[in-house]
Amino acid sequence: MGLAEDRVVIVTGAGRGLGRAHALAFAAEGARVVVNDLGVGLDGLPAADGPAALVADEIRAAGGQAVAHGGDIATAEGAASLVETAVSTFGRLDTLVNNAGFLRDRMLVNLDEDDWDAVMRVHLKGHFLPLKHAAAHWRAEAKEGRRVAARVVNTSSGAGLSGSVGQGNYSAAKAGILGLTLVAAAEMGRYGVQVNAIAPAARTRMTERTFADTMTAPEPGSFDAMAPENVSPLVVWLGSDASAGVTGRVFEAEGGRITVMEGWRPGPTADRGARWTPAEAGEAAAKLLSAAEAPRGVYGAR
Repeated sequence: MGLAEDRVVIVTGAGRGLGRAHALAFAAEGARVVVNDLGVGLDGLPAADGPAALVADEIRAAGGQAVAHGGDIATAEGAASLVETAVSTFGRLDTLVNNAGFLRDRMLVNLDEDDWDAVMRVHLKGHFLPLKHAAAHWRAEAKEGRRVAARVVNTSSGAGLSGSVGQGNYSAAKAGILGLTLVAAAEMGRYGVQVNAIAPAARTRMTERTFADTMTAPEPGSFDAMAPENVSPLVVWLGSDASAGVTGRVFEAEGGRITVMEGWRPGPTADRGARWTPAEAGEAAAKLLSAAEAPRGVYGAR
């Protein structure tokens, strides 16, 4: 029995990279998989190939069960049809892995409004709409008295945790996904839904240029620390019954390392019980900063 035996799992953006690795890993653990991918290029524009069908074929060739979905999950119609595909094909939905995304990298002064909107649309709206439709399905199931043990795994990034120079749109969208994760976990727990997020680091089409200097090819036979397949075991666990009780959490995953991120927490505090003058507020803030931990560096900053 695999860890995800008989669970029905949706993975968005599953035609390549991390999404493909997740879909194959779930299938290897016994899940029935809905492989979603719009088949666009790195910049989100239409591409000639259709990778979702290829991944679904790969799963079936290995003896698993899968169906391809090529809809745009950043539209209400596409997100609704994604959930409907899972339910009509396999009779249920247990796990949603939101992974789809692309890049439009620019420094802020060169970042066009269209580049901002496009990245926000696929990353943030592309998380919200599948989550909304899946959550509505699970809430209805719970209200009908059927047991729900649902899982959602959202995909943020180190850029969302710390920022990344030249990726203001992407960093903002990935930070927004963290906030969405916390709210969804709080709202949907009563219906049997757990919601967590990962911030992965791996070699994919999206990261080739960002980490070109550090992503050297591994020696033959050695551990490939940047392989996307390294991230998938954590995603499979989070998407399975085995993760019962884990919700509202964020994990970094890279190579063989897993880190629980602890997020914004109150640090040094000063309270005078009355209004500060600007000079007094500045003096107090300087003292607090001297006692606080230094923030993580922004990726790409000098």
